[in-house]
Amino acid sequence: MAIKDVLMIGNPELRKKSTRIQDFNNQLEIIIQDLKDTLTFLQKTKKIGRALAAPQIGYKKRVIYYKLTNREIIMVNPEIIEKSKEMFEVWDSCFSFDVAFFVKIKRHKKIKVRYQDEKGNEKIEEFSDDLSELFQHEIDHLYGILATDHLENNKNIIMRSEWEKSNT
Repeated sequence: MAIKDVLMIGNPELRKKSTRIQDFNNQLEIIIQDLKDTLTFLQKTKKIGRALAAPQIGYKKRVIYYKLTNREIIMVNPEIIEKSKEMFEVWDSCFSFDVAFFVKIKRHKKIKVRYQDEKGNEKIEEFSDDLSELFQHEIDHLYGILATDHLENNKNIIMRSEWEKSNT
């Protein structure tokens, strides 16, 4: 398994839709381990970030890996099955932007996600606020959608250095 290069905005591969995982086999284990290794490396070097989607490291498969100190989630074939009508604004960035800038976008305050774990067991989980935003972002990657696609106007972009000044 390996630390993979993250595909950057502008790379046409990021715009392709991912395919469902059909077989829960060694290939899936490799994808998950590469996501784990790469996210751990990025969290250490970039000092930011909570999740990574398989398309960001070159796998056109529907897999997401989330990790913070108190929780780890592996989502295989995730789909949003419910969304709240209530929206909220958030500054969002992405490893595929090299975390160089943030965009202010609107996301659903709550979502319900159906997914499978790495063994193929189905799960349904509800997320709100920051985790709702995060999983909407990661699931978007599986459809070739980037956070910049949600921009309502071009004034809602800020460099990371400026964002850090106003959010510390």
